[in-house]
This record gives sequence, C-alpha cells and structure tokens, in this order.
Amino acid sequence: MQHRQRSVLFAAPGLVIGVVAVGAAGGMTLGDFEKPELLIASLFVGFIIGMAVDELLSMMRKQSWRTRNPRWEKKGTGASIDAAPWLPKAVPGSPNLLDATEQLRIVMSSNFTIQPLLNKSEARVFKELDRIVIGCNPAWQVMAQVSLGEILRSKDADAYRCVNSKRVDLLLVDGNCQPRHAIEYQGGAHYRGTAAARDAVKKEALRRAGIGYDEVVAGKTTPSELRRLVEKLVDKPDVN
Repeated sequence: MQHRQRSVLFAAPGLVIGVVAVGAAGGMTLGDFEKPELLIASLFVGFIIGMAVDELLSMMRKQSWRTRNPRWEKKGTGASIDAAPWLPKAVPGSPNLLDATEQLRIVMSSNFTIQPLLNKSEARVFKELDRIVIGCNPAWQVMAQVSLGEILRSKDADAYRCVNSKRVDLLLVDGNCQPRHAIEYQGGAHYRGTAAARDAVKKEALRRAGIGYDEVVAGKTTPSELRRLVEKLVDKPDVN
C-alpha cells in the first residue's frame, strides 16, 4: 500500500512533465489541450514518466542502504545477517554455543563419575605443603589445580588465550587471597612431549604478573628442602 502511494505521488509531477513534453514535441499551445485525445495522451505519458522516476529513486535508496549496511544480504523475500567479524563463528553442535536448555538436555542424557583433583603423588605433596604453610603463617592457604585464567589478566587478548586454559598444580595465596607463588610438581614422566614448553609459557606469564614460580621434583625434593622453600616464600605473621 505504501509503495502504491509513493508511485502516485511521483506520478503527479510526471503528469505535468508529460503534458509539457507532448506539447513541446507537437508545437502545441495550451488551447490545444482542450481536445480530449491530446489530454489523454499527455496524461498517459506523464503517468509512465512518474512511474519511471519512482522506480529510479527506489533503486537509488536501496543501493545507498546496502552501501551503509554491507553485512546485510538480501536473499529471496527475506534477509540474513553475516556474523560480525568480532564475534565467534557458530560451530554446529558445539556445546559451548548451545543455550542452557540444550546443555541441560545433553547433561541429563549422559553419565558422570568423580575424578580426583590430584593424583596420589600430588596429593602427598599438597598435604605436606599445606601443613608447612599453615605452620609458617595460618592466614596463608594452598590451592590445587588453579586455572591461570582465574588469577591472571591481560589487555592483550591473544596473550590471555595462551594461558587461559593452563593450570598450576599448587598455588600459595596470602591472607587477602592474593596469588603469591605457584609450585609445580614434576613427576617422572612430566617432561615428555611439549610439557617443558608449556611450563615455560606459564612461568613467563606468572613472572610478568609478579607471581613466583618454583618446582618440586619427584624423588629429588626432600621434605626438608620443601620446608626451607616454604619458609622462604611465606610471609611471617603480622604480630601487631
């Protein structure tokens, strides 16, 4: 309905143009238009010109709109939006991009079992480390399997992605829950594959954030050495 109304509006000035064009072409005066056949011809030509003007302006508006909105593409009778370049592309079936309802459906149809946070060797080191830390300063705590993405921040998105999913085995935090020192437990098979390179990435990121990094090596670090390390790292309690 709106398109038809615009067509009529643009046809009205076209009628005048058509009348003038017919008159100029035939060398006629205003008095000649009293003849019905000439008036009808002029009106017809004016209507055609008005419709052509309407179509031309409509095409110009569409082209201008597409130029201002390059991500829109018209397909058939509908329209679709291309994903903005700063948004992740949707991966069909990826749980990370499913809504909570779909995630719940998947979880309800699956089985889960408990997985220990630490293996037996790591657990022994954790208990001994926790005992020594509390003895040095009861306000400090030992936390296990801490994600670097939770204790580090960076304005560089690429740098943050490099460490976001990495973890440290053990983390010493002070009385204000501020991360102070990371301790990695190196088992017998730890340095297989790319483990050394991954540790180097973690160590450098922690160093830049001002968090200490030390290693406890299986079969080499003695309990007395672990105690001396903790006593060096943990602040003495505030007696005031």
